[in-house]
Amino acid sequence: MRAITMREFGGPEVLELADVPEPEPRAGYLLATVNHAGVNYADVHVRGNTYLSPVELPYTPGNEIVGTLDGGRRIAALTAGGGYAEKALVHRRVIWDIPDDVTDEQAVSLTLQGNSAWHLLFTAAQVTRGQSVLIPAAAGGVGSLAVQLAKGAGAKVVALASTEEKRRLAQDLGADAVVDSTADDLTERILEAAGGPVQAALEMTGGKTFHQVLGAVAPRGRVVVYGYAGNELAAVPTRELMERSITLSGFWLPHLYSDRAALPTSMRALFAAVRSGDLRPVIGKAYGLGEAAQAHRDLTSRSHMGKLLLDTAQ
Repeated sequence: MRAITMREFGGPEVLELADVPEPEPRAGYLLATVNHAGVNYADVHVRGNTYLSPVELPYTPGNEIVGTLDGGRRIAALTAGGGYAEKALVHRRVIWDIPDDVTDEQAVSLTLQGNSAWHLLFTAAQVTRGQSVLIPAAAGGVGSLAVQLAKGAGAKVVALASTEEKRRLAQDLGADAVVDSTADDLTERILEAAGGPVQAALEMTGGKTFHQVLGAVAPRGRVVVYGYAGNELAAVPTRELMERSITLSGFWLPHLYSDRAALPTSMRALFAAVRSGDLRPVIGKAYGLGEAAQAHRDLTSRSHMGKLLLDTAQ
C-alpha cells in the first residue's frame, strides 16, 4: 500500500510517499481503508520530534481518518499514528459510524478537531450560557468549530485571527467580536472587544501570546492551553494566577480515548449539530496523499482556512 513514511525528523521534506506493507491486525483493532486523513498541527510536532509522546522511526503520521471497514461500513476514527496511508489500524473504542447525510469531509473535520473543540469548551473550560470566551485561530480547524459551538451554547465569543479575511470568516460563523491576533497590544484589544475581561480563554500559541491572553482573563476565570504553535513555551506566572484566582489547565485529546463516555457523547453532539445545520465545518484544501509535505507547508504558513486533509484517491 502507499503511505507517507518519516525516516528522520525535520521539515516537510521528511514526509515521503512510499510503498509499505499493510498494518498487521492485532487484538482490539480493525483494518480500515482510508479515504481521507486529517492534517493537524499535532502532525507538525510529530514531524519535528516535539510531540507530547515519543515517536519511533520509521513512522507514518496521521491521527484521524475517514474510510470503510470490511463490508463497506463507513466510519470516522482516531488513530495512534498511521493515518497518512491507504490502510490504517483503528481501535474499536474510537470508531464512529458516519450518518448518511454527513459527508466524508465533514466527518474528518469532526473526528480530532471537532472533539477537541467540544471538550476544550465544555469539559475543560466549562463554558456556559452568558459567559464570554476567547477563541484563538478562529478560522482554523479547531477554532472555526469552537466559535460555532460556543455561540450555539449561548456564550459571547471573542475570536482571534491574523488576517482580515480570517476575521470576516469568524464573524460569519457567529463571533460577537474579532481581534487581530498579531497586534502588539493584544490584551488591550481583547478587553475592548469583549467589553471587559473574559471568563474563559483557549490558548494554543505560547510565548508572549500566552501572557497577553492571560492578562485579559477575569478573576476566577479559566484558561485552557492546548498547544504552542509559536514553538515557544511560556513560563507559568504563579503570582498572577493567585492574584486573580485564575484556573490554568492543559488539554490533550488522547487522554479521553479510554473514557467510554466522553468521546461518544461529543461525537453524537457534533454529528447532530452538522445534520441540523447548526454546525458548519469549514473545509479547506484537499491534497493528494503524495502532497503531504505541501499540506504541512500550508498549515504552518497560516495561509489556510478551515480543515486541511489528504485524499488517498488523488
